[in-house]
Amino acid sequence: MRPDDDRGEPELPPGPTAAKRALRAATPWLAVVGLFVLWEVAVRAFRIPDYLLPAPLEIWSQTWALKASVAAHTLATLETILYGFVLAAVISLPLAVLVTASPAIASAVYPLLVIVHSIPKVALAPVLVVALGANELPRIAITFLVCFFPLVISIAAGLLAVPSEYVELCRACRASRARELWRVRLPYAVPFIFSGLKVAITLAVVGAVVGEFVASEKGLGYLIQSSTAFFKTPLAFGAIVILAIIGIALFQAVVAIERAFFPWAVSDDRFRE
Repeated sequence: MRPDDDRGEPELPPGPTAAKRALRAATPWLAVVGLFVLWEVAVRAFRIPDYLLPAPLEIWSQTWALKASVAAHTLATLETILYGFVLAAVISLPLAVLVTASPAIASAVYPLLVIVHSIPKVALAPVLVVALGANELPRIAITFLVCFFPLVISIAAGLLAVPSEYVELCRACRASRARELWRVRLPYAVPFIFSGLKVAITLAVVGAVVGEFVASEKGLGYLIQSSTAFFKTPLAFGAIVILAIIGIALFQAVVAIERAFFPWAVSDDRFRE
């Protein structure tokens, strides 16, 4: 606002918040671009062969040359990831509620969960292929098993983390167990649930690739295996980069859902801005 003008709203200069947000959003991308530039320069400077460490431009060139085939493999892997992740999310929530409802059930179920989670999925994958057949089911089952355990643990921890004062208040009001779960325990557990979902979605990418390594004729895991067998290392690196992009995109999708539907549950101030 001008000193001689006492009418109208004062014009506020752009504060540092906008610049801070822009810098915060651009920093990860600048770091990635800087890493690829450094990678390209190092490969060219030291003349590293492509079959050992291809340059980023060579990876892009060979991956783009087979874009139709790579897109089909990417779609197959994405389907496996989403099927396994959704299945784990749907089953883990009622199981966590059941585990937290009774110490006896927890004592019976927790050891089984730990045993299943402790088995290396690479060792379990061939057994699942024999049991379920050489189709999509073993890959979905492995993806499910990889991301199932952290989800159950996170949700159960959230349901049990409710302060005792809230629980006593519900019982003083004679609320039923179902009403206590719906109005108190589940809302309190939302940050824990989304923490588990963020871990699970990244693990789902790992599980899908493990399944494709063992028995598959499509998917990015199969593409990596077949490319390295014929020393097509740039194409294998291209598949790895696509897997990283899928993992980041799915993680950010979970974050966006949390921010959109449960903004009150986001405790980090960086996600509020």
